[in-house]
Amino acid sequence: MKYADVILPLPLENYYTYSIPPDLEKAVAPGCRVLVHFGKKKYYTGIVMLVHERSPAAGLELKEIYALLDTAPVLRRPQLQFWRWIAFYYVCKLADVYKAAVPAGLKLESETVVELNELFEADAPLRQNEQLVLDVLHTKPKFTVSELEKKTGLRNVVSVITSLMRRGAIRINEEMKRGFTPKMQTFIRLTAPYHDELKRRDAFSELKRAPKQEALLLRYLDVSHALHPSLAQELSKKELIDKSGFNLSILDALIKRGILESYEKETGRLQVSVCRLQALAPLTGEQKKAYREIHDAFKTKDVCLLQDAMHGGKTEVYAHLIDEALRQGRQVLYLLPEIAITAQITERLAKLFGNKLLAYHSKFSDNERVEVWNKLLRENVPMLVLGVRSSLFLPFGNLGLIIVDEEHENTYKQQEPAPRYHARSAAIMLANMHGGKTLLGSATPSIDSYYNATTGKYGWVELNARLEDRPAPEIIAVDIKELKRKKIMKDTLFSPLLIREMHAALEKGEQCILFQNRRGFAPVVECRKCGWTPRCMNCDVSLTYHKHPARLECHYCGYREALPGQCAQCQSAELKMAGFGTEKVEEEVAHLFPAAKAGRLDVDSAKTRNAYGQILSDFDKGKTHILIGTQMLSRGLDFASVGVVGILNADSLMNYPDFRAHERAFQLMAQLGAHTAGRDKRGTVILQTSQPEHPLIRMVQQGAYKEMASLQLGERSMFHYPPYYRLIAVTLRSRNESVLEEASALHAGALRARLGERALGPVTPPVTRVQTLHIRKILLKIETAVAIAPIRQIIESIHADMQKHPSFKQLLVHYDVDPV
Repeated sequence: MKYADVILPLPLENYYTYSIPPDLEKAVAPGCRVLVHFGKKKYYTGIVMLVHERSPAAGLELKEIYALLDTAPVLRRPQLQFWRWIAFYYVCKLADVYKAAVPAGLKLESETVVELNELFEADAPLRQNEQLVLDVLHTKPKFTVSELEKKTGLRNVVSVITSLMRRGAIRINEEMKRGFTPKMQTFIRLTAPYHDELKRRDAFSELKRAPKQEALLLRYLDVSHALHPSLAQELSKKELIDKSGFNLSILDALIKRGILESYEKETGRLQVSVCRLQALAPLTGEQKKAYREIHDAFKTKDVCLLQDAMHGGKTEVYAHLIDEALRQGRQVLYLLPEIAITAQITERLAKLFGNKLLAYHSKFSDNERVEVWNKLLRENVPMLVLGVRSSLFLPFGNLGLIIVDEEHENTYKQQEPAPRYHARSAAIMLANMHGGKTLLGSATPSIDSYYNATTGKYGWVELNARLEDRPAPEIIAVDIKELKRKKIMKDTLFSPLLIREMHAALEKGEQCILFQNRRGFAPVVECRKCGWTPRCMNCDVSLTYHKHPARLECHYCGYREALPGQCAQCQSAELKMAGFGTEKVEEEVAHLFPAAKAGRLDVDSAKTRNAYGQILSDFDKGKTHILIGTQMLSRGLDFASVGVVGILNADSLMNYPDFRAHERAFQLMAQLGAHTAGRDKRGTVILQTSQPEHPLIRMVQQGAYKEMASLQLGERSMFHYPPYYRLIAVTLRSRNESVLEEASALHAGALRARLGERALGPVTPPVTRVQTLHIRKILLKIETAVAIAPIRQIIESIHADMQKHPSFKQLLVHYDVDPV
């Protein structure tokens, strides 16, 4: 008998083994989806990892696979290998990788459905929450648990459902969720008999008494070229109605006569480029040199770092490398750090590669993501995939090149939930598994990549010349501490120099960008008399005031409440706003520049699928004159008409409690200044800071990346940080703080006993509680020369030993390898 080891999308430690029914033995293979029964009633889509004939332990009865969902595997063998590496290196479960990798539309599972028992009669009064649930159930025959939660507004609807089920008021059933549904479209065609000319003449004779039907038939024959097989094209019902101008009743009459017929056909949701393809732009001398050096580097190295000057034209070099890979029959993955910039790059690449280009990111619907997945799985043709980090999990068959653009961006690191992988490291491993190459690109590389390039682990190519000798922006540091002392900046966020430069730019028809890396109106609301501040009920943070709509909001858990009219502690009505976010900047811009139209780009203003693109498009077309935003603005955006960039508070970037703070501050300020200023003329960047003499500010002004990197590398070597040491952060969380304190100390002690001084902590992080869970952290600093395998074994054995302590079972523990 054959058995299958199956991964389920559940937080389980291992595979689960199922027996394969005899009629499916030849069909079940690794990479196939199977529907399996788990628990008492639930059904889940599992992925087969291994088929074998090892009998289970004596007395162990295995469940049978319920159904096979695929005639061929939906995962390729390199994908399964890649999944195992992700789970191993990032110390997580294969189930975590499965949940992150496979689009929801490919994961069928059952869900709990709640139904009203019409025969129920209450023998005792119902509680308020119970009555509320029953009232909602009277409005529709069936509700899922999540639907009930939304409809009733109850935070813990499960306990209410359990109570009503005991009383016989409701019934619980399991139903299968709908997975991927192909998009179907109705098309129109001429029926077979009317391809005969005599038959058609008879039809037109009959239609003389129905002129509208006659006209519609003529229009159909004209548009579809149905009588000319070499020119014939399918015509959808909608397209025919739109082009003819007639209504559906006229078309239905022709169908009823048997002259035309309708048929359903699956059509893709993916937008296909129909523009005329452009030839690749010829490379400049510097670009040709970089192109050749990348080729030379790839002869001996699997990874190459392309470090360009700002506006050095690395995108053109990318395009030539992509074209070469596609002509060799290989696939290419082009990774971007942010969904916001995919629209600009997609438009540019579509003109070069047409329908060979596929985009993939989380703003796509589940069905669209499944279509991209299936296209790569079924069509063995050279394709260029443009996407964010989740694109790594697509079913590539012949991946020849991965480009990681703006490789320094920390958005390439997955934070929550597991797997907490870094797309740059994962891309290098994935390309290696396919026998391909990885190109990392940035004007301000991560210090880790820079170190690997300068020490010979990676190839290193520099593209130093700016395209068309474009001038570098003028970067001016403004001492706001002195301006505030002299009361010059008493009631404003803008220095006089920034205001003058913005007025001058706007008068010349140029645009301005303002950067403030904090959304909302004010991060703190404070009582003037006693100092009380409203705090989140779930997290150890103050609530941020948002003016539109007026409310207080937690940026960690999403908790919201109305702005109080008075202090909760002393009842004073004197509440003040402290600090400022993008909303306050927007308000002051409207006051200082009433004739200019301003836009705002942050998480609040760009929530919908098309909002990012619309905001950027309006600014690109000059519909908005001033763009205010958070760090989204720094990620590779390209605007030709920007004259002034204002960084309103550079100190907040430098004074962050993190060993990478200066590296990130340099990258962000340099990218803001260069990517959004001085494309066609010399732009101006105003850095508002209370530390104008700070060495980092000077390095930003001089574009001294190598000096900054050298200084940071010296400090990191001294204090045992990457790239000289590998970090693993162990995070422990619990609702019970005393239990957390005890268990985290035990865990840290156990790690120190095995790893010595490499284990630091436990420590309390700056934000001590998030989403009702108290937090402690342990940090492991491991020499890069030490292999990850023995470290993982130590971590897992200590974790297993800790599970024997009752207090440890109350904790949530996760491991973050290479945290950023």
